[in-house]
Amino acid sequence: MRRDALALLAVTLARVLIRLPPGRLRRVMELLAAGTRPAGYRQTLAAMEAVTAVSRTCRGQSGCLPRAVATALVCRVSGRWPTWRTGVRAVGSFAAHAWVEADGLMVGESVPPDTYRPMITVRSRPRPAARVR
Repeated sequence: MRRDALALLAVTLARVLIRLPPGRLRRVMELLAAGTRPAGYRQTLAAMEAVTAVSRTCRGQSGCLPRAVATALVCRVSGRWPTWRTGVRAVGSFAAHAWVEADGLMVGESVPPDTYRPMITVRSRPRPAARVR
């Protein structure tokens, strides 16, 4: 599948998923993360760039949730998963935010890493190794 078509499909699915209540969205994201390996920074950034290239909403300031969900979905196609997070501003007036991380770094964000306090985190969950009997 072409990268832009994949990104457009991920954005469309993200628009459906973000309508779920937060707890249910977390559970869906955990199911999607099952059986994945951690996504690297470059792969996650490329996924985010593909998502923002096809969606004006995801490029915008208020598009953080669909952008983060769609980015994770694009990575999922290759069996990888970034750390997906939602949280709130740590200091100052209230602000909610969603973002992805890879290799321990926020991806595509221009704020210091301690700006937001994570409330929901979904990491990759590799399949357990098969037992030898």
